[in-house]
Amino acid sequence: MRTCSVCDREYPREVPWRCSCGAPLDYASQPLPDSRPAQFSRASGVWDFADFLPMGERVSLGEGWTPLVDAPEWDATFKLEYLHPTGSFKDRGAATVIAEALEVGADRVLEDSSGNAGLAVASYAARAGLDAKIYVPASAKEAKVRRIERTGADVVPVEGRRESVTAACIDAVENGAGWYASHAWNPAFFAGTATAAYEIAAQRNWSVPDAVVTPLGHGTLFLGLYRGFRALEQAGWTDAIPRILGTQAVGYSPIADEEGSTPDAAAANDLADGIHIRDPPRAHQIRHAIDETDGAAVAVSAAATERERDRLSGAGFHVEPTCATATAALPQFRERGELQDGDDVVVALTGRNG
Repeated sequence: MRTCSVCDREYPREVPWRCSCGAPLDYASQPLPDSRPAQFSRASGVWDFADFLPMGERVSLGEGWTPLVDAPEWDATFKLEYLHPTGSFKDRGAATVIAEALEVGADRVLEDSSGNAGLAVASYAARAGLDAKIYVPASAKEAKVRRIERTGADVVPVEGRRESVTAACIDAVENGAGWYASHAWNPAFFAGTATAAYEIAAQRNWSVPDAVVTPLGHGTLFLGLYRGFRALEQAGWTDAIPRILGTQAVGYSPIADEEGSTPDAAAANDLADGIHIRDPPRAHQIRHAIDETDGAAVAVSAAATERERDRLSGAGFHVEPTCATATAALPQFRERGELQDGDDVVVALTGRNG
């Protein structure tokens, strides 16, 4: 069953993503395992955590178990999510959303994306033998579009703002063009991104950090981390939930703006295009996760993003600009008191350069 995230209306599984009130749907319940294995094979990708996942089918390209490495220059630990098969954390959600598509009998999936999610969904659809159509901004980077096309997916460029791309894709879904494998709307995608939390806890011998920092657009990883750590606590595998801290791009920062972290005169950060989301459909859930974990969101400028990307590259971490907002925000979080001296902090490096 699915339930509405706002009005609690219930839907059968065949209605995968949106309530009649316009709000996104979620699974009616979170599967929880009876006991914790002594160890994991680390050979099954996100499916090592199948007992937490609400789908029976499996699709994998070897995603998951990305390294957790010390980063003393940042006084943090990095989770290297850019080392996934297609180059971003979106592979976690693509594995589970395409598995769900198979389970419900879909033969064609649709997605709208500025790049990483589209590539991940197209790649996992190809792995599963499903057709895919990916709606992208007309201004999307040519290299990313070519990579999507090479999977065999159809690419549909859409003029206008990022919201126009989503609107065009939803219109196609509602006209029967395919099953919506959305990284912003479909709860199956968030079931996959929650596996990042399971891995972080497992890699730390079932202790959780004080805080986790990630870029924040639609909240695909932000909410996945919150839900994953919450499920671990509910299962009795861990005893706390870390503060979840999100970083947005100046000019595209609805959550950070509400917290007063964006200077009025700051120029828009057009570098961090992966989080250019002005109206995330799960904004109410993002705010709830912030409230529940004593978290926060801040906005990062283009100049800070560019400096931080160069700094990360100089240390051997070759990431895209969107990813660099996470470490660029650390001084802000520390100045504002969201991070204290000596806090144990994990930063998700979410996407590969290029």
